[in-house]
Amino acid sequence: MTHKNLHKLCDIVTDAHTSFQVEIADIDPIVGVSQNMRANGVPADALTIDCLKNDRRIILILHDAHPDVINYQFAWRNKDPENGFTEVSFDEVTADKVLDWMKSYFVIG
Repeated sequence: MTHKNLHKLCDIVTDAHTSFQVEIADIDPIVGVSQNMRANGVPADALTIDCLKNDRRIILILHDAHPDVINYQFAWRNKDPENGFTEVSFDEVTADKVLDWMKSYFVIG
């Protein structure tokens, strides 16, 4: 994975996180970047957005072989992710889209 795409995704998620905190003050999601997959031989990086209030997690994965695609899943913090990730074009992942995901999964979901 190019660091450029990882940095771009981090910026997108940071913008969404900032907006989320302004709109919904009682939930403070935690954003993390993990290179554990890469350390285990999988050429990919993961970004997680965790909601401690309800143990929900949004996982975004960037694979080196598909730099224009993001795989994502709405998951649980205390469970392993399921096999079914949704694939979306990198260009479709905006701060507004991530903010919508966070609101629908962390607040409404």
